[in-house]
Amino acid sequence: MPEPKKTEKQPEPPAKDTSPEDAKPELSGLFLEKPATTVGIAGADVTFTAKVDAASLTRKPVAKWFKGKWMDLGSKVGKHIQVKETYDRNTKIYTYELKIIKVVNGDAGNYRCEVTAKDQVDSAAFDLSVEAPQAEDSVNILQAFKRSGETGEDAGELDFSGLLKKREVKQEEPKDIDVDVWEILKNAKPSEFEKIAFQYGITDLRGMLKRLKKMRAEPKKSPAFITKLDSAYQVDKGAKIKLVVEVENPDAVLKWFRNGQEIRPGAKYIFEQVGKKKILTINKCTLADDAEYECAIGEEKCQTEVFVKEPPVLIVTPLDDQHIMVGEKVEFFVEVSEEGANVRWTKDGVELTREEAFKYRFKKDETKHYLIINEATKEDAGRYQVFTNGGESQAELIVEDKELQVLQSIADLTVRAAEQAVFKCEVSDEKVTGKWYKDGVEVTPSSRIKISHIGRIHKLVIDEVKPEDEGDYTFVPDGYALSLSAKLNFLEIKIEYVPRQEPPKIHLDCIGSLVSQNTIIIVAGNKLRLDVAITGEPAPIVTWTKGDKQITEAEGRVRIEAHKDLSCFVMEGAEREDEGKYTIVVANPAGEDKAVLFIKVVDVPNPPEAIRITAVGEDSCTMTWEPPKLDGGQAVLGYFIERKKKGSMRWMKLNFEIFKDTTFEASHMIEGVLYEMRVFAVNSIGLSQPSQPSKPFMPIAPTSEPTHLTVEDVTDTTITLKWRPPEKVGAGGIDGYQIEYCKEGSNEWVKANKDLIEKSNFTVRDLPTGEKILFRVRAINIAGKSNPAELQQAVTIREIMQHPKIRLPRQLRQTYIKKVGEKINLVIPFQGKPRPKVTWLKDGQPLDPKAVNVRTTDFDTILFVRSAERSHSGKYELSVQIENMEDKAAINIRIVEKPGPPTAVKITDVWGFNASLEWTPPKDNGNSEITGYTIQKADKKTMEWFTVYERNRKTHCTVSDLIIGNHYYFRIFSENICGLSEKGTVTKNTAFIQKGGIVHKPPEYKEHDFQAAPKFIQPLVDRSIVAGYSAAISCAVRGHPKPRIMWMKNKMEISEDPKYLMQNNQGVLTLRIRKPSPFDGGNYSCKAINSLGEDEVQCKLEVRVPQ
Repeated sequence: MPEPKKTEKQPEPPAKDTSPEDAKPELSGLFLEKPATTVGIAGADVTFTAKVDAASLTRKPVAKWFKGKWMDLGSKVGKHIQVKETYDRNTKIYTYELKIIKVVNGDAGNYRCEVTAKDQVDSAAFDLSVEAPQAEDSVNILQAFKRSGETGEDAGELDFSGLLKKREVKQEEPKDIDVDVWEILKNAKPSEFEKIAFQYGITDLRGMLKRLKKMRAEPKKSPAFITKLDSAYQVDKGAKIKLVVEVENPDAVLKWFRNGQEIRPGAKYIFEQVGKKKILTINKCTLADDAEYECAIGEEKCQTEVFVKEPPVLIVTPLDDQHIMVGEKVEFFVEVSEEGANVRWTKDGVELTREEAFKYRFKKDETKHYLIINEATKEDAGRYQVFTNGGESQAELIVEDKELQVLQSIADLTVRAAEQAVFKCEVSDEKVTGKWYKDGVEVTPSSRIKISHIGRIHKLVIDEVKPEDEGDYTFVPDGYALSLSAKLNFLEIKIEYVPRQEPPKIHLDCIGSLVSQNTIIIVAGNKLRLDVAITGEPAPIVTWTKGDKQITEAEGRVRIEAHKDLSCFVMEGAEREDEGKYTIVVANPAGEDKAVLFIKVVDVPNPPEAIRITAVGEDSCTMTWEPPKLDGGQAVLGYFIERKKKGSMRWMKLNFEIFKDTTFEASHMIEGVLYEMRVFAVNSIGLSQPSQPSKPFMPIAPTSEPTHLTVEDVTDTTITLKWRPPEKVGAGGIDGYQIEYCKEGSNEWVKANKDLIEKSNFTVRDLPTGEKILFRVRAINIAGKSNPAELQQAVTIREIMQHPKIRLPRQLRQTYIKKVGEKINLVIPFQGKPRPKVTWLKDGQPLDPKAVNVRTTDFDTILFVRSAERSHSGKYELSVQIENMEDKAAINIRIVEKPGPPTAVKITDVWGFNASLEWTPPKDNGNSEITGYTIQKADKKTMEWFTVYERNRKTHCTVSDLIIGNHYYFRIFSENICGLSEKGTVTKNTAFIQKGGIVHKPPEYKEHDFQAAPKFIQPLVDRSIVAGYSAAISCAVRGHPKPRIMWMKNKMEISEDPKYLMQNNQGVLTLRIRKPSPFDGGNYSCKAINSLGEDEVQCKLEVRVPQ
């Protein structure tokens, strides 16, 4: 078989750590070896291999093969496509193979292998190209001649087209060049390409240039995108997914496309922007959303693919175990949650296909799936499993050789002429057929000879017996090396001279002198007909009695039939009450005769009692029972045992040979499945009714030992241990853990905990100081104790000194802000041994226990305030001290609330359609910086308020687009991080928008005096900045003549320091500080001075050092 050609493997793009929100599982690198792009020869086999290292995985990885984007090759597995999975226990590597048998041109295309393990997924794409095979040069010339006619061998004209050789036009591909040649090409000038190609025998120059272009291509940094979309995303059907890109310009227009069509926002698609991140959210994903997505900013684009994963198909009705005989039909049945779902059947881990000599037949009926084996052999025994993408089920098939039991054999018969002869036998299998033979010749049915088969009973009935019917009769079951034989004796009646006076006589085979006894055994429910020959002259009188009671009935279940020279005792459907001693007495004038018979009625035994499960294992159980109270008159030969899964109606036999003991061990069960057991008793008559089923039980096994047992802490009298759960838990779960210890050199283990603990850590107390002690832990479930996990070395019980250290959480390293009324709950861990002394201070003073609650443990301290108030703001200091060693931490807490309303709101000017407003900041800023103001207007007639501006940072504004002729009120709210102030301040006066006249009268011009003392119209604002990052503070001033500006730090004028840059742009003053340090913090002020006066504003600048 020709080997497929493998092309050079392209480098895989680096795996990204980021993933879209709500898209699970995330893409990650799982492949140890990815499938390679392959060129196959038409008619040959091609195999793709992928390997996954499962050493770090918590669950078994699942691999799927796809062709293109949609086609799941798992549904195409058969004669042409085969999928194989193997596992190496030593290296913990899973190997997945996709084999295409005899590839054709239609198999060419793009393929994809997807591996999923819990919350991780990886995907690898590869291609398959198909080439035509090399044409054979030899042509059979004789076979090439043919005639164009169809009527006969010599009809028509000769056709020589068969001699024409088919030519295929193939595009020559570039040859696989050595790596060194490509290095030469990459470093060579374009003018030398043709020379190098000729030197190394490259004939396809165009293909070479295309490949070289791909090798030289380097990813270019996009000027529009900071972070592009990942190559692929996966989302469950019905879930939502977010596609996130980060752009350079947040104001740039970004468009989203799906398969080339622009996406419009709506309930299905939601567009969002958070800073520089632009997000596309797709709600309730369906299979139609599985497509290629693209986002574009101008000419810059990035693409991705979204794969929608269908929900898992669950198994509703699992498989049932089956126990059958060789040659019987097997039908495994399973029901799944989805119609049309793909299921995979395996036997002992090997996948089953229809190609295996058509042995297996698969059938689908809506959600039901069947695996059918028409004639089972012993090789079919094993464990069968069915897999869906959301579950699996398994069952055991036990196949045993056929064994036919004879429940009732045929007996010899002696009949007279014209009477009826009936041969009857009973076997254990109702389906078994057979043939009757007389002296080795098969008996043929006729009007006088009838052959019947009803259930397990086979009969041969011969009416009006003749002398030639005498002989040996044999019944041979079909398919078994077994035969049942009996003899038919013909009784001739001879007439002899009898004296007229003859004493009566009873003719029985076992009759004695006066009283003779014989025991007749009959099976309960069967018919007994006893024909007793009687002689005597004159005809004697016959009397039958049972005990002391005479039987006189001529009709009924037990009756006496009188015939000439015969007295017939008939018993229909024998019952156990019919058992007893029967007497027949015949008498005539010549004398009397008497015979005694004992009829014993035998039956199947009663069911066994008290079925109990005494022990269980991983796949087995031990059961006991008590023998039946009544054995049916025959000794109990043994028992048959059956089992079934709880909820199932199908019982499976566990033994085909009679089991004689009352204790049985059943195996081949599935751990974690509930089972029930029952028992049949057997005697020589047959099977009893089944016993009552046992209580449901579950085969389980103890867990493996706990793992990673370590010491977490040691004191003078205690030790704290921690561990991880066992690797193998099983269906029994874990009820808890038992911890034991003993002194070094001793074998006496002491239990440390009276009751089982569920946590995976425990502190053993009251230990002797200084002793060396060994410790071990066991996991315990319903099946018993696991093997212990032990510490390798003994532990000395002595406390170790540890320096105090406060581990301040990251969010507390900067000012901690809460709103009034909210809860404060600060948990601050620390370390130190022995237990350190913990002290809290607020602004240098001890805490008020009525205002703040503090709780301290061995490893953390908690500061709790149920309802925060402004008074709780301040600097809190935490001290952890052990003797002369101490560690401190400071926490700044600020409690904020909504600000008060602005003050002094007034209308400063009204012109045209505009009104100018001014106000001053609120007296109470809510302990937080004012972030802006909200301005509203209302017409005096309607008093309906409308918002004009939001988050206006200045203390003045101009309201435009007012309506002529209306009077307007204005209302202003202040805002901080808690929101708007509860009330707004309303202007006392209204702004009237006057209506102009028809005749324009220019106002008299009066020269305005612009001279004014300096006045700051925008003050400096307190700021907190980060050290190392340049910052600026700004204010605005008005004054004429132009004032002189002077900047000061801590009342000292800032000279021409290159660290500071002072700017004045139309009255807007800015002081820029380059890369500030903590020493640049302080009080900054700005003073404006001209000939008419001066004005000054100041602010506080705080420089924070990043943690």
